[in-house]
Amino acid sequence: MSTVRTVNKACTVNPLKLSQPVGGALAFMGLDNAMPLLHGSQGCTAFGMVLFVRHFRETVPLQTTAMSEVATVMGGLENIGKAILSIYQRAKPSVIGICSTGVTETKGDDVDGYLKTFMAAHPELGDLVVVYVSTPDFKDAFQDGWAKTVAQIVGTLPDPQAPKVPGAINFLVGSHMTVADVEELRDISEAFGLKPTILPDLSGSMDGHVPENFSPTTLGGTTVPEIRAMGGAEFTIAVGEQMRPAAEALMARTGQSYMLFDRLTGIEANDQLLECLSQISGRPVPLKYRRQRSQLMDAMLDSHFFYGGKRFAIGAEPDLLWSLATLFAEMGAEIAAAVTTTQSPMLERLPCAEVLIGDLEDLEDRAKDCDILITTSHGRQAAERLHIPFVRMGLPIFDRLGATHRLSIGYRGTRDLLFEIGNVLMANEHENHPESWPLPAENHAARPTLALS
Repeated sequence: MSTVRTVNKACTVNPLKLSQPVGGALAFMGLDNAMPLLHGSQGCTAFGMVLFVRHFRETVPLQTTAMSEVATVMGGLENIGKAILSIYQRAKPSVIGICSTGVTETKGDDVDGYLKTFMAAHPELGDLVVVYVSTPDFKDAFQDGWAKTVAQIVGTLPDPQAPKVPGAINFLVGSHMTVADVEELRDISEAFGLKPTILPDLSGSMDGHVPENFSPTTLGGTTVPEIRAMGGAEFTIAVGEQMRPAAEALMARTGQSYMLFDRLTGIEANDQLLECLSQISGRPVPLKYRRQRSQLMDAMLDSHFFYGGKRFAIGAEPDLLWSLATLFAEMGAEIAAAVTTTQSPMLERLPCAEVLIGDLEDLEDRAKDCDILITTSHGRQAAERLHIPFVRMGLPIFDRLGATHRLSIGYRGTRDLLFEIGNVLMANEHENHPESWPLPAENHAARPTLALS
């Protein structure tokens, strides 16, 4: 049980927090043939664009309603209409996902009401799906924007009367899961003979594949027909506490029950996942996962020597912080410093004395006597000043390659994560050498010498 405290400072120093509209835009990028649209100034979109390009190292579809100071004061609804028509004529997307920003939320634009009138007046837009999400960036954080977007999608698009499909299963995944994590989740469910629909599916759009032709929209992800058919699935599995509202929204629309997994790292969580999939499919757990479980147990035995008693400092979004902190605590480490970005029910359950909702300056202040620092690439200078090892996790990671292909869920991903962190700890273990045990000076003088005859 930890104490959750919000830091009240005059300004944020070295921010850890990312804004809601950025999280919402990334969630829309997990849909196929989609175009995220930020309703705000060009600067809001430019920030998100640079962030995603540096992290994913791919072309990123992202548009703006380009609010000027006059449009902001007078109301930017006309800008939304012009943006939708322009995007549709040029890119022909299946989905346009609109996220508000602080500028337009402060003005109080009635976007929902405007879209109803606008879409009714433009039948030429055909089957274009327009989803609007309120994501003011002066409150909440990246994880909240992602969660609200997914909840809005499953609360409006799935068909409640969709025909039931045997073996179909829905996954609602949180923003803390990488492309590799999503791919692993699909592989695990397909090994049971299930037909998964994953929302959002960044593994189809942001996995770094080279397309045969240029497309101004997303290159893959969950399609609109797949989302509409989610009501016909047998069951829904939500991953991450942030996905609870989305799972409840889907249940309210389709009557479908769900199960929430707060994490998929560690043995117990994955045992429960495989048991759940086995019950849904009616099939036993495949032998390869029994072997992977055994490998994870061996990895925990091998690496616990290096985790035991080590002091960890972690700065991450709540669900990622929960996944990492609980795993390392199970390995015998102490979570000495934990800083996050927004409120979550999981924070009070973290295995540490205190959790701060603050910035990287707060993390640095509390990590002075820690053995390792884990956060985004923005924490590298703090680790350098503290002279402690640094591991990059979360978003953004812009000074390393392959951040989206790091696997950390399932038996295999947990094993890889333990080895990665364990190797960092091992590399910084004190290594003894002959000078580690110097003899006292008087003993040197008294040392007998060999007489040569």
